Amino acid sequence: MNSKRTHSRRSFIKHAVLTSTVLCAGRNVLGANDDIRVAIIGLGGKGRGHLGTFAKMDGVRIAGLCDVDPKRLNERGEDFKGTGAFFTTDARKIIERQDIDAVVIATCDHWHALLAVWACQAGKDVYVEKPVSHNILEGRKMIQAAKKYGRIMQAGTQYRSDEGLAEAVEYVQSGKLGKILRAHVPWYERRPGIGRVAPYTPDWLDYDLYCGPGELKPLRRKKLHYDWHWLWNTGTGDLGNSGIHAFDFCRWMMGYMSLPSRAICVGGRFGVDDVAETPNTQLTLLDYDDAPIVIEDRNLSDKKGSRNLDHVLGVREGVIVTCEGGYFAGLRAGGWVYDSDGKKVKQFAGGGGGNHTANFIEAVRRRDASILKAPIEQGHISSACCHLGNISYRLGAPATPDRIRAALKRSDLAGEVFDSIAQHLKANEVDLSKNAATLGPLMTVDTATEEIVGLEGAATLTQAKKLAHGTYRKPFVMPNEV
Repeated sequence: MNSKRTHSRRSFIKHAVLTSTVLCAGRNVLGANDDIRVAIIGLGGKGRGHLGTFAKMDGVRIAGLCDVDPKRLNERGEDFKGTGAFFTTDARKIIERQDIDAVVIATCDHWHALLAVWACQAGKDVYVEKPVSHNILEGRKMIQAAKKYGRIMQAGTQYRSDEGLAEAVEYVQSGKLGKILRAHVPWYERRPGIGRVAPYTPDWLDYDLYCGPGELKPLRRKKLHYDWHWLWNTGTGDLGNSGIHAFDFCRWMMGYMSLPSRAICVGGRFGVDDVAETPNTQLTLLDYDDAPIVIEDRNLSDKKGSRNLDHVLGVREGVIVTCEGGYFAGLRAGGWVYDSDGKKVKQFAGGGGGNHTANFIEAVRRRDASILKAPIEQGHISSACCHLGNISYRLGAPATPDRIRAALKRSDLAGEVFDSIAQHLKANEVDLSKNAATLGPLMTVDTATEEIVGLEGAATLTQAKKLAHGTYRKPFVMPNEV
């Protein structure tokens, strides 16, 4: 990197915060006729969607576009050329600008938290995509930064803005179905392998900047974009990528406001031969004291050679919350409450949370974080729960099906889901007695400090804490004090 890029982060942030404090003093409360100047950082699928959404909002102006890939920046920014919007491949140049009020972060997962913290320090509000963090500790840093600098920070878990689902949450929490007993979060989404190629470094972009806080090592996948989800250096697998949507809603419905006391994960990468590291079949048991949650991710079809997907009670991507007197099932298109015999009782229409970004802009304009539907605290907890599952998996080792069942015996639901996974894999011609799944250790969590304090098996607490706290590459380092 050139000298401009390697200047001290401390000097940059100090200058940005002081400058922003002076400039923002007169605009802490935006008037009804003041444009909110927004920059989009990361112009992939999510970022491109946000670009179109924010551009259509009254009182909002696209003031900046950023993508580390200059080809994509040029292509996705075509409609904004000549508008005065600032274009750059370096997100730091967006953050240091004084003519941008808020940033939308839709980069690879490993960049989310660092950019969010820097943005807060520079006096900017933040909308950050899920998972909001790449490890457990940095999510708490994001909360601290938003609070310290008085910034608005919204997580991109948009189902919290779905009015129909909000009514379903109220219905279940009212006790009409009795006590909540357990929850199953299936997310079945077909994903092919990403292949493997000889190691290379993309020569059309600043690859050092692309890797940022992550390890600088060559690519072995063909596609630069999107397939980064399936490598630990940049992504969090489908648990953090997609399953978090349904889990976040599930946790909302169950009223859980912290990490679970215990967590364990089982999974593997089956039926594909590629360089991906994250599992394409995964069971995460979040063993809350009152009622457990099992998140289940499947990326294979229902059987070998098929393009269809499995479902549970009609749900492929959603939530099943079981209570004493019935259950709720649904998510994307709303859902139904059923009685214990499976008879439909009440329907809740779903809208997908299309007003989520508008909720963020309203909070920015009013300078009122209390009206956010998905404040950073909630985004952090849901992201951290997904990280727990991935940490257990990464610390695990191959195990027989019987050993896995024994490890899951604390939850009848987890055992049932594992048996279903075994049948699903058999239909895909995967024999778990020959191609063993990975069994992670059962981890004990201090819910007050959000630290992993105990775990069974050969893995050590030192290994677990390293994954929970993350590692960074200079100069892209999360500060100890935000």
